[in-house]
Amino acid sequence: MIFISVMLFGVAYGNAQNRDVMSAYEKELQPLLEKIVGAPTDNERYNANEQFVQLMYEALSYEDAFYWKWNFGTSVSVLTSTDRQFRIITWPVVRDNGEYECFGFVQSYNPKSEQYDVYILNDKSDELVSLNEVVLEPENWLGSVYQELVETKHDGKVFYTLIGWTGVNALVQRKVIEPICFRTNSSKPQFGQALFRREKNLRRLVLEYSRNAMVNVRYDEQLVRTYENKKIKRKGRTINMQVPKDEKMKMILFDEIAPMVPGMEGLPQYYVPTGTEMAYIFNNGRWELRDNAQGRLSDPKLNKEFEPIPKAEPAYKVEK
Repeated sequence: MIFISVMLFGVAYGNAQNRDVMSAYEKELQPLLEKIVGAPTDNERYNANEQFVQLMYEALSYEDAFYWKWNFGTSVSVLTSTDRQFRIITWPVVRDNGEYECFGFVQSYNPKSEQYDVYILNDKSDELVSLNEVVLEPENWLGSVYQELVETKHDGKVFYTLIGWTGVNALVQRKVIEPICFRTNSSKPQFGQALFRREKNLRRLVLEYSRNAMVNVRYDEQLVRTYENKKIKRKGRTINMQVPKDEKMKMILFDEIAPMVPGMEGLPQYYVPTGTEMAYIFNNGRWELRDNAQGRLSDPKLNKEFEPIPKAEPAYKVEK
């Protein structure tokens, strides 16, 4: 009985000690984040960001840091998979000329060590070509601030898809629909995956468009129109007809974009929504494109802020 009490006291002390350490990290990080967002010059913002990255890496490497619930408001996006496979943390630095550079971390579970590894994300957007087609790793990441993490399942396997945004520059902004996966028996993330049905080389969907436009990309339950073949009697005759039927389905709904002026193809600063809504529906382990989705249902999540950590997550937890 005395032995059990000592063990429980030790676990409780460890929890309290870890909470104190993580709280101290968060308090030290907060003023740096305020400078990243509000400092008047590029030098001040980037100096603060460099310190923030170093300190954040140290904090995330601390024992059981994966279970700490960060509270950075809407300045930093923190998304955690429901199965606790990984967490992704992203934020932007905005330059005086309107250009964006994104930064971030992935904390992911290593099945060999049974610990969480930490990866720094390096935004190499300016150096990348064929953005829709390349498979990327933390060292050459297509920088984004991720606003939503979509989890789907097929044959017992979980598929993860990120929805993100970045300002790019003073004229162009970008949204992405990007699968993320992990190497076999490894914690290292890979961005981009061939999950798009009938689009052989597509590894992610990249939408680049005018900074003055608003393009919606969201995961939601909405309507998609399907057609059923039915036999219908008319004037004494039986005829076959395709009858439309609207079904509710979970989908990634997004606006189709095109140049506002003919002849401006390939210049994203002229791209705006066409008024047509498209959707990807997850079917048999792939994202299937549908052009007959209808986002008519009320959607309180539209244009939401960064997704918070799921409410079920404890403020801090140590697993023994």
